[in-house]
Amino acid sequence: MTVAAFGKEAQSNTLCQLVLASSSPRRQELVASLDLSLPVRILSTDADESIEPAWTPAEVVERLAHRKAEAAVERLRAEHTDKPSLVVGADTIVVLDGEVLGKPVDREDAIATLQRLQGRNHEVYTGVACIHSEDGTALVKHRRTHVWMKPLSKERIERYVATGEPMDKAGSYGIQGLGAANVDRIEGCYFNVVGLPLSLLSDMLEVFGIDVY
Repeated sequence: MTVAAFGKEAQSNTLCQLVLASSSPRRQELVASLDLSLPVRILSTDADESIEPAWTPAEVVERLAHRKAEAAVERLRAEHTDKPSLVVGADTIVVLDGEVLGKPVDREDAIATLQRLQGRNHEVYTGVACIHSEDGTALVKHRRTHVWMKPLSKERIERYVATGEPMDKAGSYGIQGLGAANVDRIEGCYFNVVGLPLSLLSDMLEVFGIDVY
């Protein structure tokens, strides 16, 4: 696991809220399930998601998660509000044979992706970045989960894609929805595949003095 920390450790008593830099309903639901000791604000951003070919999957998700969190920090600073916040950014990718599979561009792309994944195992990486909006302290980590997909006929894949569920998801499937029926088994954190590894996040929040439940 790669860990990147920037600056000195944040002082927990200065934090007024947690800001989730994501428009994902799934990540919002997962954060809400932690019953945090701070109020939670949703602040989605349009961070640059371009990547370098030489980056490893771990570098991809950590750098993109950090960019998303940084973009949200900049928006908070532009508001000129005196409300120190812990900003959380996350990014999830599916990796098959070393190739990063993003969200499908259309129906045909989703079908093609699922045809590649069916009957095989792949990896899901999620990067999580936490940044203190006031002093810039940052902590960035990631989790990896192995996923084995069932053998799937083209007809079944087409029926699944027709539901619309794959269209906004990395790897063209959602394990928390209908896509669960296509997954044989996993090794690692289930919530990592959904898009936010709760065990990892809770450990990171504790560094900043934020209690879970």
